[in-house]
Amino acid sequence: MAAMSAACRALLIAATLAGPAQAVTHSVSDVAGLRAAVAVANPGDEIVLAPGTYLLTAGLNLERSGTPAAPIVLRAATPQQAVLRSDTLVMIRARASDWRIEGLLIEGVCAIDDNCEHALQILSGAQRLIVRNNHFREFNAPIKGNGEPLGVGGSYVFADDVLVERSRFYATRPRLTANPVTFIDVVGGKRWVIRGNLIYDFMKAGGDGISYAAFLKGNGSDGVFERNLVICQRRFGGGERVGLSFGGGGTGAQFCEGGSCVTEHRNGVMRNNLIVNCNDVGIYLNRAQNTLIEHNTLYNTAGIDVRFSTSSATVRNNVLSGRLRNRDGGSHSAIGNLTELPLATLQSWFADPAAGDFALRDGAMLVDQGAAGGSTVDDYCGDARGGGAPDRGALEYDRTGKCDTVLDREVRIFRNGFEAS
Repeated sequence: MAAMSAACRALLIAATLAGPAQAVTHSVSDVAGLRAAVAVANPGDEIVLAPGTYLLTAGLNLERSGTPAAPIVLRAATPQQAVLRSDTLVMIRARASDWRIEGLLIEGVCAIDDNCEHALQILSGAQRLIVRNNHFREFNAPIKGNGEPLGVGGSYVFADDVLVERSRFYATRPRLTANPVTFIDVVGGKRWVIRGNLIYDFMKAGGDGISYAAFLKGNGSDGVFERNLVICQRRFGGGERVGLSFGGGGTGAQFCEGGSCVTEHRNGVMRNNLIVNCNDVGIYLNRAQNTLIEHNTLYNTAGIDVRFSTSSATVRNNVLSGRLRNRDGGSHSAIGNLTELPLATLQSWFADPAAGDFALRDGAMLVDQGAAGGSTVDDYCGDARGGGAPDRGALEYDRTGKCDTVLDREVRIFRNGFEAS
């Protein structure tokens, strides 16, 4: 008995000393190494890609979960120096929770545009995914969030609490497809945050020709668009381009959260966004209930549409050249906005709004002229708004002194991108 007790004590001590598995850094320099690392990654591990180009001729599946305290990280060793290329329909499918994807250049290289649909498809199990400081180009819908039927009866399950921030989305030419072209295309899910991104030159050359920078739809809820710079037409024109939307073009009920899309989105927030050069509306609400649209600046767009009877919005302290209107039974309350401003007026107020440069020339109608009492406490650059009357629009000029909207996105965040700024 004495010998057995000693052995048991030794096993107990060894197990105690071993503790949980230690996080591992997987240094990767080729596609085989990337696939191997993804297949064995554990909570807290980092998969670090050496500079170079990685061609994925088959999809990559993220199926091992991290934890909220110990996510699995997929990142470039040097930001913007690892290029993932894909000629497949979907480059990466995420079904596991608590991943972070950071610092990558991600490019579709399909000979036929129909064959490069998504850089990243975010599916049912991908809770708390963070997509940060990446560049995406040459996909129809680089970010695609949607549910999938699971379990008995096949009820759709969706990813919640996803963050997409400080990333660039663009195409170098029109997408030659009739498939949906929306650079952040999200169906279902709760509490998605789309923050601090640069989105431009999304154009669908086939089908109905309608494209969006980004939308949340499919009976999702509590989504946030904030501090994004959307330039619908930057390098080339054409098509019908919409800026940011809750509801998009609508969703078939079978694909919606809870099996119903009476509302496409609930309790959404759009704040501190700059949206320019859209030949359709800059902000579109389609069956979007209880939406807050606050402190956005829209230049050279058709304005803001609140559409259908289930859409309702509070619209506060926005500045826009287009109209603010209800359509097909939509409703809104408005306070502190400047609407239907001539482009020449906005050009006299800002340095170069068509290029996204909103440095201030004349702030008489903006600085300290907004309605007090809103819930937006910061501005486009993340600086605090002062007490009392805030500035109208996305920027709080009297608090920041200067917020260089072009350099903030093009240099500080997006240096070393695919194309020169």
